[in-house]
Amino acid sequence: MKLRVLGVLSILSVLIVIFASTAILTSAGRELTQELQINRAAALNRLAQVAFDAATDGGDATQLQTEMDRYSELYGEGVLIRLQAGTLRSGGLSEERADVRDALARANLNLNDTTLAPLQPFGTGSEVISRSFGSASQVLGEAVLEVNLDAARQKLRERWLLVGVAAAALTAVLLLGAARVTRWVLRPVHRLNSAVTELEATGRTGQLPEDGPPELRELSRSFTRMARTVSDSIDSQRQLIADTSHQLRNPVGALRLRVDLLQLELQTAREHKAAAGVLAELERVEEILDGVLKLATAEHRVFEDSAGGPLGTPSRGLPAVADPYPVLQEETERAGPAARRSGSSILLDDPPDPAVHIACNAAELAQMVGELINNAIKYAAPARISVAVRVRPDAVAVEISDDGPGLSAAERAAATSRFWRSPQHREIRGNGLGMTIVDKLAGANGARLLLAEASPHGLIARIEFPRAVARPGKEGTA
Repeated sequence: MKLRVLGVLSILSVLIVIFASTAILTSAGRELTQELQINRAAALNRLAQVAFDAATDGGDATQLQTEMDRYSELYGEGVLIRLQAGTLRSGGLSEERADVRDALARANLNLNDTTLAPLQPFGTGSEVISRSFGSASQVLGEAVLEVNLDAARQKLRERWLLVGVAAAALTAVLLLGAARVTRWVLRPVHRLNSAVTELEATGRTGQLPEDGPPELRELSRSFTRMARTVSDSIDSQRQLIADTSHQLRNPVGALRLRVDLLQLELQTAREHKAAAGVLAELERVEEILDGVLKLATAEHRVFEDSAGGPLGTPSRGLPAVADPYPVLQEETERAGPAARRSGSSILLDDPPDPAVHIACNAAELAQMVGELINNAIKYAAPARISVAVRVRPDAVAVEISDDGPGLSAAERAAATSRFWRSPQHREIRGNGLGMTIVDKLAGANGARLLLAEASPHGLIARIEFPRAVARPGKEGTA
């Protein structure tokens, strides 16, 4: 948008300069032409008057020749005057030239021609002007004057150069002004666009500075008020979900206790089976509440880090730099019993040499790895699960893969949606929030969750971090 606006303003500025320069140069050419024409017409009239006196005073043309020679010597221009007694010449002007013959012919017809063509800065040659002299009823002779245009052309070129320099300077000033105006107008537009993108991604945005034209300042104020209202609404909804999930745990726990006490009073197998079904549903509710609380915490981390300062400048500072391998060791050991019960095995690859570090909250990394390993145990069993740290020149990836049934491309694309579950896993108890939680926590730590197909079958879940440099005294801290 900046280039389009600046381009339009630049074109308008250049056109203005071109039109103004053209008008000035045209005026300068007309002025010099008119000045030269008046001057040479006066000289021609003076010589014609002397020629008339010579023609009417007995035919003595000595004074006329003297005047003609003096004029040619002074201005370097030729003069030709044709009398009834003969033709006088000075400055090398001869009737052999076609333009001189034409001028004499017109003057013989009593047609005066003292008009010069508009001057052009570049060119060569001279022009001639002519007039007749005599009485009202008789033409006594013709006078032709050569007009040398070189000096006038040089003066016009100097004016063109002056106007060109002034036009270039004016163009530079206008272009600079156009760039400043463009920045002044578009700066709040770009800030507004960034704020809209941030609000869409995080639900929050900082207060926009009020600058630019009055209309854009008012738009910035209106957007800030709207964004604050939207952020407050999102915060209220998120807090309501978290509070509701937390508060529901108490009555659900009390209900579970009552069911446990009720089971002690039951007598028949049918009654125990019904109570077991109720208990299973309670466990499912508890699992969903626990997942919702984890998701609310993960989303709070995302918004907290992305909306701490103006226009979403993070306010928590740099995250801790940690070695991910000890976290993987701990989570692998913790998940070992559950994997063995499901008939799966977990293999932890050797640590990278030399050790690598990532900028991540260690507790949240453990939560992400635990969720991914538990997913593999739950949905891929019996399977061989591999846990590893993969190192590339520009990134470090924590990778959990299995050789289970895997997911299709469409299922992998939808796997991070809230409460989404694969149709092939409908019979397995779950809440569909694990991948969503991992995706949110990865984003809060500057990473991204990638799901890929394993070969020949299975799923690869990869949390990819940019490379980080270890900071002394900070390794492994949160």
